[in-house]
Amino acid sequence: MTAAREDAGTAESMLPAPRRPRMTGPQRREQLLDVGRTLFAERGFDATSVEEVAHRAGVSKPVVYGHFGGKEGLYAAVAERESERLLGMLTAALSEGHPREVLHQTAAAFLEYVEQCTDGFRILLRGSGVGSSMGTLTTLLDDVATRAEEILARAFVVHGYQASLAPMYAQMLVGMVAFTGQWWLDARAPAREDIVAHVVNLAWNGLSRLDAEPSPSGLSTSR
Repeated sequence: MTAAREDAGTAESMLPAPRRPRMTGPQRREQLLDVGRTLFAERGFDATSVEEVAHRAGVSKPVVYGHFGGKEGLYAAVAERESERLLGMLTAALSEGHPREVLHQTAAAFLEYVEQCTDGFRILLRGSGVGSSMGTLTTLLDDVATRAEEILARAFVVHGYQASLAPMYAQMLVGMVAFTGQWWLDARAPAREDIVAHVVNLAWNGLSRLDAEPSPSGLSTSR
């Protein structure tokens, strides 16, 4: 009985392994983007090769070239996909509502991206790497700041501040959140929710007590 089982097991082990379902073109492209994102985040653009991407993905180099034309095209596509992902999260956060709520949602969305898409954020910090502004964090944050201007301008009018200053304040707020996220990328403490609370605490408690005409000397004009 034992011998029969051994023979059956031997015969079964000689059977060819079941073939994996073949990926469609879009599925293969997404796989290569995921592999490229991981390698570019780990090693940077210069230290990553098409051969390594192909090996990690289990395909030949011509497959990578066929989808992206080369390493430059793959990197640009990775950066663009990450930009769209982060911009989508921030745009959703910049919805209508009380300015403090919008600030909280935006800071939370940014840090959520840093936490969940760490490799993507590292790539955005480095820029496109191929002589283009596409995919750089600076370009993306400029877009976010432009959207934040409208919200701030409306709040400024309500509180008697100069709406023309909204673009400058939008850059300040976005920069504060972005640099906090960059620092937290490696620190990872305190927890994300606590970081968001502190960002809102600093930004909102400062904004709620703005001088209508701040003095260049730094002295408050409020009474």
